[in-house]
Amino acid sequence: MTADAVAAGPRSAVRAPGRPAYVAFWILRIGFVVLPLWMGIDKFTNTLTDWPHYLAPWIPALLSLPAQTVMYVVGVVEVVAAAGVALRPRFAAYVVAAWLAGIIVNLLTVPGFFDVALRDAGLLAAALALAALSAEYDRGGPALRRRR
Repeated sequence: MTADAVAAGPRSAVRAPGRPAYVAFWILRIGFVVLPLWMGIDKFTNTLTDWPHYLAPWIPALLSLPAQTVMYVVGVVEVVAAAGVALRPRFAAYVVAAWLAGIIVNLLTVPGFFDVALRDAGLLAAALALAALSAEYDRGGPALRRRR
């Protein structure tokens, strides 16, 4: 630790760009911007997969909308979530986690997608990790404002 870091106090060393937690914050932040943006846009093109195939039949019935229209709404939500993580991950990461919880509920009601639901549970945990790390590293967070 340098003399400047000691003089600045223990919390400034935690925020150093080379620290593993800081690197993890940026990996998760970039991942939760790029992937939801990509998936959200793909809801309009169905290039990667036939997205309505993953939608539980009770959801379009409940909303009185065609499955593809529901997926358009899902795409918009995912693009907005990606923008939120880009701009304010401290709050948007919780929105992403809640969204993933909803996706998991959907997938658990569609036979044959339990493996995808399990993967999304891992993504939900990663979104919560991003939220926790954002409390420390999101530039607009109170922890950083106190330091200034």
